[in-house]
Amino acid sequence: MRSLQQQKGVTTIGWLIILALIGFFVLLTLRMSPAYMEYYKIASSLDTMANESGFDTPRQIRLTAERRFEISYVESITPKDLQIKPFGQTFLVRAEYESRVHLFANVYVVMVFDKQVKVKRV
Repeated sequence: MRSLQQQKGVTTIGWLIILALIGFFVLLTLRMSPAYMEYYKIASSLDTMANESGFDTPRQIRLTAERRFEISYVESITPKDLQIKPFGQTFLVRAEYESRVHLFANVYVVMVFDKQVKVKRV
């Protein structure tokens, strides 16, 4: 029998488990990062619109969003999917959508994104 002082390190099975976990999380990161980067493009577009001067109608907001989404190569959501409601002296613009990413076999990751900003009226 070996004493505790002689036993050092991780077994082969331990290494395989550690590598499998690392591989799984790397796969998650690689598959989910494009969806998050696209969300940040959408959020940036909406934040920029919130800082601009006022808009007259929801149609103007959709046209501006369409241009910004085109420039940023946003494909998950269209300007028609934006929810625009009057809210006092502003418009409340909300982009709510979900993104489904295939991991492997029949396993998917579903991410729900929701961004809301107040856009000034003229």
